[in-house]
Amino acid sequence: MPDRLPRRTTARALTLTGAALTILSTFLAWTWTTAFPGNLTVNGYPGGLQTITLTGGILTLLHALAGHHLRGLRWLAPAGTTAPTVLLALGTLATTWYTLGAITTDLGGLAHLEAGAYIAATATLLTLTGALALPNDRQTTETAGTTATTGTPDTRPNPWQRFRHTLTTGRAPRPTPLPTWAEILVITTAFALGLAAFTYGIDTEYGELFVGYLLLAVFTLTALNRSGLTSRLSTLTAKHRNITLTAAFTAAACFPFLQTNDAYANLATSILIFATVALGLNVVVGLAGLLDLGYVAFLGVGAYAAALVSGSPESAVGVHFPFWAAVLTGIGASLVFGVLIGAPTLRLRGDYLAIVTLGFGEIFRITMLNLNGKTGPDITNGSMGIPNIPELDLFGFDFGRTHNILGIPIGRFGNYYLLMLLATLLVVLVFRRAAESRIGRAWVAIREDETAATAMGINAFRLKLLAFALGAALAGLAGTVHAHVITTATPDQYQFAGTVPPNSAFLLAAVILGGMGTISGPVIGAALLYLIPNKMDFMQDYQLLLFGLALILLMRFRPEGMVADRRKQLEFHETGQLDVPEQGLPDGAVGVTKAEA
Repeated sequence: MPDRLPRRTTARALTLTGAALTILSTFLAWTWTTAFPGNLTVNGYPGGLQTITLTGGILTLLHALAGHHLRGLRWLAPAGTTAPTVLLALGTLATTWYTLGAITTDLGGLAHLEAGAYIAATATLLTLTGALALPNDRQTTETAGTTATTGTPDTRPNPWQRFRHTLTTGRAPRPTPLPTWAEILVITTAFALGLAAFTYGIDTEYGELFVGYLLLAVFTLTALNRSGLTSRLSTLTAKHRNITLTAAFTAAACFPFLQTNDAYANLATSILIFATVALGLNVVVGLAGLLDLGYVAFLGVGAYAAALVSGSPESAVGVHFPFWAAVLTGIGASLVFGVLIGAPTLRLRGDYLAIVTLGFGEIFRITMLNLNGKTGPDITNGSMGIPNIPELDLFGFDFGRTHNILGIPIGRFGNYYLLMLLATLLVVLVFRRAAESRIGRAWVAIREDETAATAMGINAFRLKLLAFALGAALAGLAGTVHAHVITTATPDQYQFAGTVPPNSAFLLAAVILGGMGTISGPVIGAALLYLIPNKMDFMQDYQLLLFGLALILLMRFRPEGMVADRRKQLEFHETGQLDVPEQGLPDGAVGVTKAEA
């Protein structure tokens, strides 16, 4: 212990000094010309990519101070490891050096860098060096009747216990549980910070800024997960589920009021549409375990059904239903097609079912192409589709016009964003109720082992057909709104794979990468998979290559998805929870570990 104290003190001093210098460097000019976007030529305040480095420096400084167990900051590092500090320092270094490399590459040489850039490069390297030198201590001591890494204290330690624990271990004991009002405040603050981070990511004006934002976001989220803060927040959200759902949708509803450019609201609306479709696919794949490779066809069925009855001049039907009737038409058409396709095919399993659903998706697209009056009846106008779908008008509220709400102008896409948010809320409620019901538990049983579920008396075919129909109906709901947002429905929008979503491969990747069987997983997966290609259009020639690399890395290091439920974590990771302890076994008995079993 005495030998480690000087090392810990020196390393922390190095880390804190480097983080402070990193923050200071963002207030200095990094280049002398405004040719590089973001205006990094001004002394006195950060701009552009400097704000990303500033954020990383602040986060690193706060987490390094939390290692000193300062009151009010201990909550940031419940796991008691140095890995989060290293990750934050590495993320700040990656963002800063990427910025300096971009300046050098775009402007043509190191001569375009100012003194502030060299200070930033040295400071971030100094911070990472100090963070790597920190001793990797883990908080494993016991406090007041329970361990510091799991569970909650049984009783609050008295001052003598706290002093003795700190003296013998060099660490303060685990903080006492928060009161209910404080837990609710923490949840609200977390969603407010999430809204701010999401808004900043969507509002990035150029590709270099988004790449820097993405680099720091990846390292920060990984650091929060390693620090144990993500698990602590997950515990709080599971405890206050209704408050969490309310806070999430309140934060999402605030998004259009923070926008000055309606194009960003259009991007957010598209993300909500595809996130809603991904949630519907999550019922089929995540809960029931049915691999559907043609799911985007149900989105197309809902869109075409709504387009035919919404008053388009090019519609062969020639009717104009009110929006609620068009929504019911789209849902009903998708539901019927789900039953018609599922009834003869759901007796298949695994790869055979995947091939059949893939065929259905292609049959739908080709059929829409052939209903052009030449090779078939004139219903869908073939490749031209059904354009000029009129704007929605609900109770006198024209979604195509700009309206002042609470004194803030909300444009066309902002209006559709709020409408789509209500549809997403409906889908989330349906998914949550279905997953927690007897039917949802039966779906999970079928997903894990259909033979065993059937042996226990579950009617597997009927429940799989119900999952297929429910998923199709949810896709039809999203397709109805999607048709009105883009004012057209064409066959090319609904393919199995392509560079532009929606497509079945995109939706399936969103569910798997986000986390099957969860609510927030597919939403986050769809948001990332749609946002990244739109913001990184300067790397359009390499998008599929980068997408493939991202899939490989994520499946290697986090196969359960970004947001995983407990069952997936136990399935993909050795946790040791099934180990049989040797203590307490009869004489001569030997414990059997999960790996040995």
